[in-house]
Amino acid sequence: MKRITVVIAAASIGLLGIPPAAAGQRFVPAPIDWGPCQSEPLREAKAECGYLEVPLDYRAPDRGKVSLAVSRVRHSTAQSQGVVLVNPGGPGVPGLELSTLGKQVPGHAGDAYDWIGFDTRGVGASKPALSCDPAYFGYHRPEYVPSTPRLEQTWLDRSRRYAEACAKNGPLLEHLRTTDIAQDMESLRKALGEERINYYGYSWGTYLGQVYGTLYPHRVRRMILDSNVDPRHVGYRATLNQDIAFERNIKIFFGWVAKYDHVFHLGRTGQAVEALFYAQQRELARNPAGGLIGPSEWSDLFLRAGFYSFGWEPVARAFANWMRDGDWQTLKALYDSWQTPGNDNGFAAYHGGACTDTQWPRWARYRSDTWETHRQAPFLTWTNGWYDAPCLFWPVKPGRPVDIDGAEVPSALLIGETLDGSTPFQGSLEVRARFPRSSLIAVTGGTTHAGSLLFSPNPCVSDQIAGYLATGELPPRKPGNGPDTECAAPPEPTPESHAPVTGGREWLGRF
Repeated sequence: MKRITVVIAAASIGLLGIPPAAAGQRFVPAPIDWGPCQSEPLREAKAECGYLEVPLDYRAPDRGKVSLAVSRVRHSTAQSQGVVLVNPGGPGVPGLELSTLGKQVPGHAGDAYDWIGFDTRGVGASKPALSCDPAYFGYHRPEYVPSTPRLEQTWLDRSRRYAEACAKNGPLLEHLRTTDIAQDMESLRKALGEERINYYGYSWGTYLGQVYGTLYPHRVRRMILDSNVDPRHVGYRATLNQDIAFERNIKIFFGWVAKYDHVFHLGRTGQAVEALFYAQQRELARNPAGGLIGPSEWSDLFLRAGFYSFGWEPVARAFANWMRDGDWQTLKALYDSWQTPGNDNGFAAYHGGACTDTQWPRWARYRSDTWETHRQAPFLTWTNGWYDAPCLFWPVKPGRPVDIDGAEVPSALLIGETLDGSTPFQGSLEVRARFPRSSLIAVTGGTTHAGSLLFSPNPCVSDQIAGYLATGELPPRKPGNGPDTECAAPPEPTPESHAPVTGGREWLGRF
């Protein structure tokens, strides 16, 4: 096995000189005590649920434990192909219900596997669950763009207070790096009694897969990574790259709304729809819709359109209803389904990983870079900037990212939509270069983030996933630095003349 050396800050592994892979290998977990599940989707899927107890700190396994919520849907064929661990992204998005994913694989190719969903440490049903300030994403938040020194200071104070509130979580906050979660996956492999695992990761879950594959390459059998985080740009730089990509995607959305002006009546050109969007944002700064939806909430509820093409109609419908009837209740429903006011577990867990995987800059550079990017990409830049700003004050010393090396990973199927806003396509190309035994499916012209098998599945992609899971065969790898095979993006949605606006909780979080 190739010797892997990973440099981590003293607050993580370096104090004892134990590489993460070695620290994870030393711990032997107890088997999971399986029982009935609480959630209705899991009960309907005949899943089993339980908890896996793992060390808070793998360097010192006797100094505290955390319990990971785990679910399993067993294989239904005579012969098993092993387990598939699934992670939905974030960091910080619950994954417990993703043990149901196997039923979405065409041709029953998923039936030969045990599908494993789990909430990562600090997340969802795992214990303890992270929380800092549940009211942080309530209403009446300041405007994102800090057009005055007072607004800037208000957001800085809010961000600092949030980071300080997170310190109450104690030692858990010091052990939420991606390397910690990769070690939890290794413990889960042992508890399941498997020599090797299969893995399916979405969004940030692709980075978790990259780290696991780097640390434990010979424990990987097959791996599917959808919407790849660029290992060159973990953390701060990834946020700035997102801002540029989302600017392109929101303009695509505005153009689509204009195409259906006979339905939405919001403007006959994309520029006209965009101008109306910003005009309403300015008006909401003076008079929030229903007293709740101000300019920041307005920005947030349009994020769905940047993430997913299937999210276009609900957002456009809410926009149209507001302009026609002053319907603020639909705006509120859309915002609530996206941000979950009163629950900051996902937000806190996101920062627990993002703020500690790598070093964030000081405020002077952060401010300068954000303003520079804002001039090119005003839609998301300051929204993203303040979302991540608690990292400027995070009470845990950050580490350094793992040097991702997939040379010894035996097999990986990569998926990327070429116009993905959250994880730009260049990241999938970079992962392909670092995983020489991988193949990349490019969904050309697609703007949906991490949607394989989950949202309006693309048969071209789904069938190749099914073939890979059934036989292990990848699309032939082509020379050069491009994709190995291509699928056309699904057609743009066609709005119904009188379709109701629906909410619905998405799986995916920040990445």
